[in-house]
Parts: sequence; structure tokens; C-alpha cells
Amino acid sequence: MKRAWKNQVVVVTGASSGIGRATALALANKGAHVVLAARREEPLEDLARECRGLGVQAHVVPTDVSDVAAVQHLADEARNVFGHFDAWINNAGVYLMGRLEETPDDAFRQVMETNFFGTVSGARAAVAQFRRQGYGTLVNVSSTFGAVAAPYVSAYVASKHAVRGFSASVRQELLGTGIDVCTVLPAAIDTPLWQHTANYTGWRIRPVEPVYTPERVARAILRVLRSPKHEVFVGPAARSFAAMHGLLPRTFERTMNGVTEAHHFEKERQGHTSGTLFRPMAEGTGTSGGHHAAGKQWLRRLLVAGGVAAAAFSLGKKREARGLKARFAHALGV
Repeated sequence: MKRAWKNQVVVVTGASSGIGRATALALANKGAHVVLAARREEPLEDLARECRGLGVQAHVVPTDVSDVAAVQHLADEARNVFGHFDAWINNAGVYLMGRLEETPDDAFRQVMETNFFGTVSGARAAVAQFRRQGYGTLVNVSSTFGAVAAPYVSAYVASKHAVRGFSASVRQELLGTGIDVCTVLPAAIDTPLWQHTANYTGWRIRPVEPVYTPERVARAILRVLRSPKHEVFVGPAARSFAAMHGLLPRTFERTMNGVTEAHHFEKERQGHTSGTLFRPMAEGTGTSGGHHAAGKQWLRRLLVAGGVAAAAFSLGKKREARGLKARFAHALGV
């Protein structure tokens, strides 16, 4: 999307809240027309009215991305209404927490159906249109957990690693075609995802700091639409975690385990819930989930950056500079 934003058409999945909603509004503010997809029609209609108020066209297509036929219908509707689309953002996703042995098999599989196979279906539909018109930008939203891992989120981690690897492979297939494939890997983001989480831990959960705003991810997505890049980490913590994992993987895993146990759970019991895995809930239609504490972010970011710098310095005293540089490059995907 190297042309002006005006009259560009962008499909956004998972647009009813969080990152998807923030991205749709950011696109509308730039003058791009949007095709809005998610399972919940009412919040999509509310969002469409807000986008139209910014002077653009917005078309709503209720879509469950785990349904292949529904995703194809989304692409057909976008083409029927606008004649084409310039970009497709695979953003729809669900979150699950629980130990492997406590997580129902159908819940684990549904995370993969939505997060990974939903991305595959969206990519198939988008690339088919891009091939016809000779250009297009596909943006797949992965996660920091597409590069590292943590306990209690094995299904989510597996799905986001799959999205990252899938994107890299398809990107190579499309070299020289005029079609760009970009992967966005956000850190913890303040969205309604946390209240929508499928939770089999027995405890209420909260995101582990630092937590960034969905608008920050939206800005990153718009940047890769304007100037495509293979992969973009969003939030200093995302890149720091990836670097630390690449440099000191065993230390990172022990640290991540301790941080999760200490900070991911509230001191309040909660019964098992499938969250929004199988059906959407009415709650949580805004961009924010109420977890972002802006006044504390600078300190947490400084601590994260300092921890990674200390790890790099320690490792640098034991390894040659050439080997360290290579590991940094591999960890950061450059």
C-alpha cells in the first residue's frame, strides 16, 4: 500500500474490540475504507457508524474465522462492495490459559482453529484476490508468544508460533509478485481479550506488565501497510523478551515461569470457563480492557531494558563478539 490512504480498502478481522477496533479507527482516520469482520454484529455496526463519521465507507460482515466458508464470504463481500481490497489484516484471535493436562482437548483445538487456521483461511482468500489484481498487503497478527513461550498458555503459544512460521513461508512463495506478507508481534496489550479468556487455571487472571495500548499496535500495523516489513515487534518488552530468549534461553524460561506464577494470577478463585472460544460474549466491545497504567510504564520498560542489557553484557564476557552478534540477529529475526 504505497499509494495515498484515500480510497484504499482494508479488511480487518477481529474488529469488534481491542486491536482490531483500534486499527479500523486508525485506518478510517487516514481516509481508508474498511471491511469489518468479527462474530459480534452489534459492536461491528457501532464501529462502522464511528468510521463513517470520519468520512469513509465501512462495510460490516459478521464472520467466524474458524469457518472456512465464512472467511471466503468475507472476501467475496469485500470485492462485491468495493470491487477490490488493498490489504487484509488477520487479527481475530482467542486466548486460553491452563496447564496442558487440565485443558480440554476441544478447547485446545479451538484455539488453533481460530488463531492459526483462521489466519490460513484469511491468507488464502486474500492472496487469491491479490494475485488477480497484481498487488496487496497481508498482515498477520502473531504475538511475542510467536517468538518465546510461557507456562499455562501452550495452546496460544503453539498457535502464534504457527502464525509466524506460516507467514514466513508464504512470504517466500510470494517474492517478486507485488504481494507483501507482514507479521506483527505485540507484547501484552490492554484489550478485552483478558475478560474473554478461556481459563482453566482456577484463578482469575491479569496481564503481566508491561501492558501496552491497542492504539500502539494499530500504529505499527499502519506503518507496515505503508512500508511493508517482514516482522515487527510491538512494545520494548516484546523485542527484549525475544532477545533474552535468544541469548539465555534457560534463564529466560526460569524467569518467565517465576513471573507468570507471581504476577499472572489474582488472589481470587474462578471456576473454569471456555471464555469466547466457542461463542462470543456481549461484554468487552471497546479497544481497552482497563489494564493499562500509563504512569508506571516508563519504570517497567526501563527494568525490562536493563535486564536484557545486563544479560547481554554477562554473555558478552563469555562469548566472542561475532557469536553474540549472530545470536542477536537470530533472536530478533533480522
